[in-house]
Amino acid sequence: MRIAIAGAGNVGRSIAQELIDNGHQVMLIERQPKMLRPDRVPAADWVLADACELASLEEANVSGCDVVVAATGDDKVNLVVSLLAKTEFAVPRVVARVNRAENEWLFTEQWGVDVAVSKPRVMAALVEEAVTVGDLVRLMTFRQGEANLVEITLPPTAPYVGQPIHQVPIPRDAALVAILRGKRVLVPSPDDPIEAGDELVFVCTAEVEDEVRAVILGPDSVERTRGTG
Repeated sequence: MRIAIAGAGNVGRSIAQELIDNGHQVMLIERQPKMLRPDRVPAADWVLADACELASLEEANVSGCDVVVAATGDDKVNLVVSLLAKTEFAVPRVVARVNRAENEWLFTEQWGVDVAVSKPRVMAALVEEAVTVGDLVRLMTFRQGEANLVEITLPPTAPYVGQPIHQVPIPRDAALVAILRGKRVLVPSPDDPIEAGDELVFVCTAEVEDEVRAVILGPDSVERTRGTG
């Protein structure tokens, strides 16, 4: 994919390097000359420009990008970049960094944001994911599709432990996309059994999260976990 990243600070450079390592073509757009450090990510295309200016984005050929990442440390800038990328250049996927938690409500499809990433939210989710067994943890929200990435770590008492995936009645509008087992990432297939300690990763709509929880953890799990929350 061709990916443009607005903001070449630590966050932008880290994202760029990881994407390049995964085989993608990355362009870093930075408006401050002192932050222009091509030696830090030499495989990226570096552009000195203001990503909030239409002419700069046109010159950088943002319309040819598959993804735009608004990764600056300023939420106002990230919102403007997202809106321009989506409305003026029809970029298929826009990912925006949320710096201040109180601004998170603004990062919606109305501002051109498909996925909003709040570091405190991600950190909290990772903490929950690491310590929570027997409940559903929301890892990320995909704004445009109203879908969530959620994780459930299976306790030994889960009803379908030891059963193949095809016997699990996964609700409509939910999909099991990965099984994390120890250090392995497994792509689920119908005949794979699920085991105690497995981390099941689903994409589902918010409306069916309780159904997913009830199926995977048992019918009383929703009331039980809410009673303790």
